[in-house]
Parts: sequence; structure tokens; C-alpha cells
Amino acid sequence: MDTIAAIATPPAEGGISVIRISGEDALGIAERVFFPYAGKKVAEMAGYTAAYGEIRDSEKRLDDGVLLVYRAPHSYTGENAAEISCHGGIYVTRRVLSACFAAGAKPAQAGEFTKRALLNGKLSLTQAEAVADLIGAQNEQYLLCSRAQREGALYRKISASAEKILSFTTLIQAWIDYPDEMDDEFNGVIEAEKLTEVLGELDGLLDSYDSGRLLREGISCAIVGKPNAGKSTLMNLLTGRERSIVTDIAGTTRDIVEETVMLGDVMLRLADCAGIRETDDLVEQIGVEKMLKQIETAELIFAVFDGSRELSEEDETLMKHLSGKKCVCIVNKSDLPQKIDLSRLSEHFRSIISLSAKNGGGRELLEHAAAETAGLSRLDLSSGFIANERQRGCLREARGLLSEAVEALRAGVTPDAVGILCERSLERLYELSGDSVSEAVIDSVFRRFCVGK
Repeated sequence: MDTIAAIATPPAEGGISVIRISGEDALGIAERVFFPYAGKKVAEMAGYTAAYGEIRDSEKRLDDGVLLVYRAPHSYTGENAAEISCHGGIYVTRRVLSACFAAGAKPAQAGEFTKRALLNGKLSLTQAEAVADLIGAQNEQYLLCSRAQREGALYRKISASAEKILSFTTLIQAWIDYPDEMDDEFNGVIEAEKLTEVLGELDGLLDSYDSGRLLREGISCAIVGKPNAGKSTLMNLLTGRERSIVTDIAGTTRDIVEETVMLGDVMLRLADCAGIRETDDLVEQIGVEKMLKQIETAELIFAVFDGSRELSEEDETLMKHLSGKKCVCIVNKSDLPQKIDLSRLSEHFRSIISLSAKNGGGRELLEHAAAETAGLSRLDLSSGFIANERQRGCLREARGLLSEAVEALRAGVTPDAVGILCERSLERLYELSGDSVSEAVIDSVFRRFCVGK
């Protein structure tokens, strides 16, 4: 393969920039660009060592910087690799990269360094995909999950399930080829029960997709309540700025105001909705209708009630609309004398907290309640999870084929037919993990990577 090079740091001004080179001639190319002040040649440097020196384009001095050397197979890609750190100016960084090209390197494609790590056996496909998730992580929980993926948590789970299916297909093949040498008769019912356990494992992985998606993309969260309950003030508290207009005039919020925020370690895609009430104002009526639609689609709801007032007819109507929804009941205005009937609220909500959106008191309680109600606080962050649609598609197909095999066993279908279904299920699992996957699938995975990684 060609020796490739790319800028591995963001294309912006900074303290340093890093140009990464990987391939058989990586050290030779680095030697034609980088000249250590100590006089030692790059080719003579041991792996995992660094040198300070001058960076040149032919005879022209570009910058001074640091060179790191990695020798195969002890590098990220499994190839000889070098990294040149120069000053982080956009122009000088591009000049250093151009010097590497002039010295013989080819431009790296998106994700090509990680792709080479995969092809050289340094990473499984699920570990490679986790690299992109690790780079894109926007909260602590997803970072921890992605790190577990990078360390092979999902790959180990898939491999364990695949090994059980493989054992079964091996047993079937033995029954077909050597029926007289088998100690016991083939019992389809017993074998079906064993495969049912594997179905449970695959179901658990499929269920993990939604949790991973919530961590990655954020939870859609609607802020609802009657006018002047403090919804917009809560929105401004969570966003840290005046995102919604706050007045004492009922019906100020008429359309949905949206913003993505971090509440503790949970990413929320907030929607501040119009207050629920009967009104003759056509525009406000449309806002209320949008609010009701938002309730139907939201994955989490912050139901805001004015703690300084008794429950009203609008509050009762809202509670009916929220039946069966994942809600955090927020009793707002805790800084004022309380008149609200908490016992009535407890009939409708499992999670009730008091806070003052005006002064921020009670925010930590809201953080905990949101994570608990959304189910994220119970996540095992060290466990593998399905991170994207490609993985979910493979797993769904594997699960469907295995389910067909179980039903066929229970119906008394011949073992050879069942074995074909299990082999096809294995193929899908191997495609998921990357143990057996086409070049087209690999290319599709790395399209979403950035250049330089």
C-alpha cells in the first residue's frame, strides 16, 4: 500500500498541529522533511522515540518541531508511522503537509489510518467504528461507552454469541456426516432451548441501540405546563442564556423554542412549548396544538407546575395528556410560599422535584431525575452496545434467521435445513464484527470518518 499523510489535528489556529504519516516508507519520507538538531538520522531512531529538529521543504526551512517515530507493528496502523508536530498555524501546517507529499507520501482518505489498523488486525470493525464515536462524543456517558467499545466490549459479546451458534452448526454437521458415531440422538427441542438463550443475548444487544442513540443524539425533551408556570424561565436556566422571552403576560410563548443543552451528563434536545389553556387567540391555539403534538413525540417531558398556586383546571387537563409518558414533574417557584397539592401530583407522577427556575435552586435534583426517568442512570457503561444503523441491521437479520432456526427445530424440520439458517445468521454476526466482511461494507463504514483519523 502507498505511504499516506494527512493533518491529524483540526484545520484551525492552535498551539501545535500534527501531520501523521503511515506506510512502508513513512520513516524515509519523514527523513526527507525532518532534520533532528542532534544530528541523528530519522532512519536510526528507535520506535516510541522523539526528536526536536528543523522541518524543511527541499532546502527551504519551514518551521521547527518534534518528530515521533513508531515502528511496525507497534503503531496505531500496524505500519511504520511518524508524526510531525509543528506550530499550529493553518498556512505552515499545510506547507509541512505539502512537503510530505513532495517527499513521496499520498494524501490519506477519510478514516484511512483507522482502516489500515483494521486491515492489519489492530482493531475489529466494531472497535474501528467506536473510534468515530469516541471523537464525536459530547457527554461523559457516551465517552465512557465509546471507550468500552474501543476496548472491544461489543466485539466480545458478538463473538460469544457467534461461538454458541457455531458450536450448534458443528454439531449438526457431525450428525449429518457421522450419525452412527454420535452418542445421543439429536433432540431438536433441547437444542432449540439452547439457541433461545442466544436469542435473548441478541435481543439485549438490540435493546441497547436506543440507549446508545439517546446518549449520542440527545433526548428529545418537551417543557410543558400552563402559562406563567415558569417554562421559559426553566428553558433559560438550562441553556444559560435568555433563549425564551419571559414576561408576566400569559401566552407569551406561542411557538416552540428549541435548544440542545447538557444537563449533567445527559444531552437534552429541549423544546419550550406554549402554555396549555383555552384561548380565542388563533395563533396561541396553534401553539397549544403544537405543544400537544410535542407531548406525543417527546422521549422525556418536563411538566412544570407553579408551586405558589393551587392546581388549576389547565393543570388537571395537562396531567391527563401526560398519562403514560416519561415525565419529571417540576414544582417551580420553590422560593415562594407553597400552595400546590403535592399529594394530587403524586397520583400522576413518579418523579417529583421542587426547584426555583428563577434562581437555579434544585438544578441538581433535576439532573438526577432526568437521568433516572430516561433510564440512563441504570446503564452499564462498560458493556457493549449497538452504536449505529449498520450494526443494528446486521443484528436484526442475524436475530431473525436464528429465530427461524429455533422455530424450525421445534417443528421437527431436518437438521440440515436448520443448519443453513444458523450459518446465515453467523454470516450476519461476522459482518457486524468485521470477522468476515466485504470491501464495500468497510468503505461505507469509513466514509463518516474525518481525514487524519
